[in-house]
Amino acid sequence: MDSITSAIHEADSPSWSVRANAGRRLAAAAHVPEVSEVLHRLLLDPGDTGVTQETAKALMRRGDACGLRAVLAALACAQDFETADHLWAEICGDPRWITESGADQLVRQLGELTSDEDDGVRTEARSLLHRMKKPWGEVDPNASPPT
Repeated sequence: MDSITSAIHEADSPSWSVRANAGRRLAAAAHVPEVSEVLHRLLLDPGDTGVTQETAKALMRRGDACGLRAVLAALACAQDFETADHLWAEICGDPRWITESGADQLVRQLGELTSDEDDGVRTEARSLLHRMKKPWGEVDPNASPPT
């Protein structure tokens, strides 16, 4: 059993720590369709937000639009506040965004994702870009909170 196949199998484990480890391992292959489906399920893990957090963190560490896209796609589908909060925290809490070059990278990636084929990804990317354009602390009274 190769590493990806093994991690896909472990994504169904009853143990949250095994599922979280599977998410970390699978993040490197997020571009593979079968893997992206499993990652999506792990990002929305109903059993433990630790799985959500660890999987999202690993995807964000990729530093590319593919990882960001996976987290935005899950955020668009999150059914409960706690899961959405963990996903949002991993996107916005990425320390790379603090630097000017990191912020430019995020804006480029979000710009790319505003024309994604998935409506949820497009919507979340546009929403985050909109929030970034607001001066710090200013709240748009018409904006909805993150899903």
